[in-house]
Amino acid sequence: MPRAEALPLTPRQRQVITLIARGAADKQIAESLGITTATAQKHVTNLLRRLNVPNRAAAVAVMAATYPL
Repeated sequence: MPRAEALPLTPRQRQVITLIARGAADKQIAESLGITTATAQKHVTNLLRRLNVPNRAAAVAVMAATYPL
């Protein structure tokens, strides 16, 4: 599992991972951030790619191991 500190996140990616950790779906992420659902989906995709993980649960696990959410 990659170490999150080796993969610095943008402020927006930190917002997205926090919302994911709280159980937010793409639509809820979009509403919370004032963006479209498609943009929220793109942020999630980019976040998963940056963390090199296959899914949201793995992303939360990587971040929780490094940063308190």
